[in-house]
Amino acid sequence: MTRAILIVLDSVGIGAAEDAAAFGDAGADTLGHIAEACAAGRGDRAGLRSGPLRLPHLDRLGLGAAAADSRGAPLPGLGGPPPEGWWGYGVEVSKGKDTPSGHWEIAGVPVPFAWGYFPDTIPTFPPALTEALIREARLPGILGDKHASGTEIIAELGEEHVRTGKPICYTSADSVLQIAAHEEAFGLERLYEVCAIARRLVDPLTIGRVIARPFLGAGAADFRRTPNRRDYAIPPPEPTLLDRAVAAGRQVLAVGKIGDIFAHRGISKVTKAPNDDAMFDALLAAVDEAGEGDLVFANFVDFDMLYGHRRDVPGYAAALEAFDRRLPELAAVLRPGDLVVITADHGNDPTFRGTDHTREHTPILAFGPGLGAGRIGRRDTFADIGETVAAHLGLAPGRHGTSFLR
Repeated sequence: MTRAILIVLDSVGIGAAEDAAAFGDAGADTLGHIAEACAAGRGDRAGLRSGPLRLPHLDRLGLGAAAADSRGAPLPGLGGPPPEGWWGYGVEVSKGKDTPSGHWEIAGVPVPFAWGYFPDTIPTFPPALTEALIREARLPGILGDKHASGTEIIAELGEEHVRTGKPICYTSADSVLQIAAHEEAFGLERLYEVCAIARRLVDPLTIGRVIARPFLGAGAADFRRTPNRRDYAIPPPEPTLLDRAVAAGRQVLAVGKIGDIFAHRGISKVTKAPNDDAMFDALLAAVDEAGEGDLVFANFVDFDMLYGHRRDVPGYAAALEAFDRRLPELAAVLRPGDLVVITADHGNDPTFRGTDHTREHTPILAFGPGLGAGRIGRRDTFADIGETVAAHLGLAPGRHGTSFLR
């Protein structure tokens, strides 16, 4: 019996999804366009980074080869020596390009239904929903009621929120209702209470997540979101890899927002951290804690939240390089027979129009002591990742994918 470590680099897509046009994303290519921008000098930022994209450890595992296979062309600065791990790319079959769909499919359960979305209008929420939330949560009203950037709407409405006690409610192109409130003036537990009520109210609308977005600060100039975000998600429609592992008596150690994404089902322990560097520390601690047959499942969210949605090419490139520099620390603590899979849940091309996720293929990099190397090619569902992990851990197979390591 061995261990498995599953890592999602949130939004690190590698382009070329065949159905991208149906999502308005034809031509999106997160990693490819970042690499091209860096090679052309558009990824430079004084004091942060400069020059071509440098990801030697990920490239050694096959990232450049997987991206070239997906997009049909090499990436500047990537695709050097023959990969030392198993490499390929995944094709999403779920109907969305959102976080829950990607993660659930990675865990062996594609999403068979279409999510509900709020219209890009002002107001955006149905009056009946707003009225019910105000009544049941005993609120003086709400602010926002529109599509917005989370940081921008806090700067715009944060002071009014503190003055009136009305929470800031907004959405995006995702299937989501986000509620922002000041941790001290409104109260963190009070915010969580309001979000729990909102979760129940949006269930009939098939909204994927309600997200608590707490912030601190004395005024618009210094309002800042805190790490105490909490997601209230619809649970997956059937047992996932995580449920199967727990049912078999294994630990599932969730790092980052994994617990929230899976509605805390199939989770033994949750560890969160304020940024991706601290998340890597938490990942290493979880790997140290994991016993034989256990699963460590981690999400690195900064790529998506801080750089993809904000269309920040230098920031995204620097974050990728920072993750790459720490990979040898993970390799150093692996035991014989351990399996590590690095993948993504969707794209978020920082060179693309808008601020939404982008429908893309995702990389699949698998490695571990004694596991060999080779091309796994195109995988027609992300669920192949979950089934590979299940097979590696000796768990019963699921219904939707096949292992690529046999």
